[in-house]
Amino acid sequence: MKIKALFGASVAVLALTGVAMAQAGRDQIRIVGSSTVYPFTTAVAEQFGKSGGGKTPVVESTGTGGGMKLFCAGVGPTHPDLTNASRRMKIGEFEDCQKNGVKDIIEINIGIDGLTIAQSKAGPAIKLTLAQVFLALAEQVPGPDGKLIPNPYKNWSDIDKSLPNIKIEVLGPPPTSGTRDSLHELFLEVGAEQIPAMKELKKADPKAFEKAWKSIRKDGAYVEAGENDNVIVQKLEANKNAFGVFGFSFLEENLSKLKGVALDGVEPEYDNIAAGKYKGSRRMYVYAKKAHIGVIPGIDKFMAEYVSDKAMSKDGYLARKGLVALPKVEAEKVAANVKAQTPMQASDLK
Repeated sequence: MKIKALFGASVAVLALTGVAMAQAGRDQIRIVGSSTVYPFTTAVAEQFGKSGGGKTPVVESTGTGGGMKLFCAGVGPTHPDLTNASRRMKIGEFEDCQKNGVKDIIEINIGIDGLTIAQSKAGPAIKLTLAQVFLALAEQVPGPDGKLIPNPYKNWSDIDKSLPNIKIEVLGPPPTSGTRDSLHELFLEVGAEQIPAMKELKKADPKAFEKAWKSIRKDGAYVEAGENDNVIVQKLEANKNAFGVFGFSFLEENLSKLKGVALDGVEPEYDNIAAGKYKGSRRMYVYAKKAHIGVIPGIDKFMAEYVSDKAMSKDGYLARKGLVALPKVEAEKVAANVKAQTPMQASDLK
């Protein structure tokens, strides 16, 4: 009888939570998170609204890190239902969610994007190695004796005489952005490992090596341009010698104005990203609260729209916006997981 009573109490609590959320009057899905994923989720939200699935969801661009904080803060109508992420959820974020009662989280790998370095079409022709990107952006770089010194490079030609004799000016995301995390992990860490002195440092002092690739210079060569990638696009149009860091979709949508920079000899193009040849390839995610499904109207239908063939396939409307589609077998697994509403586990992130 005690077990039945406890079960009944649990059902009652869930029912009351649902009633409270419904009484709060929120009948519109709220989504926060990554500026890179924002255009894809916005496209799905618009399609969802047009199809009669419910009110068009409200989508806010807060950055991946900012979105995770909002998403993990709790369950209920004052908290968002889903969050976009241009990287996978971190174990620390998952633990924060659990502490705050956000217990069952559904992870949706929506596709693949390429972190790109782009410039104005009027800019000088340039190809870069990831080692050169590290030397341009890191706060400390190896000096003549191999020891770390404050970054002395002012112009690209200071790094390598084959590069243009123009000032290093790179516009990119702030620390709250998942794209900033990707910049560090995909470009700066890998670039540091290509430099013999940094490779030695990694062996001798792993913590010093990690600090070096995680630290970006603050002398004006790297400019934090906020969470809105369209602002970077506009600034690149105005300054032909500047470079910008953002997702492939923004480059794809602005090819009449911008061109991508080849990294380690590979161009940032759809097929190269899909095949994993391009070093900036990265997975894109959306996370949903299972506790909000059936309470805030339409979340299950919205997720179903996101993983439908018409959205996620290679010929889908998200691909037309620059998202690189998952291999078919992977996409089918993601869709099945969403249909089953299977929550992720902490072990998935380790």
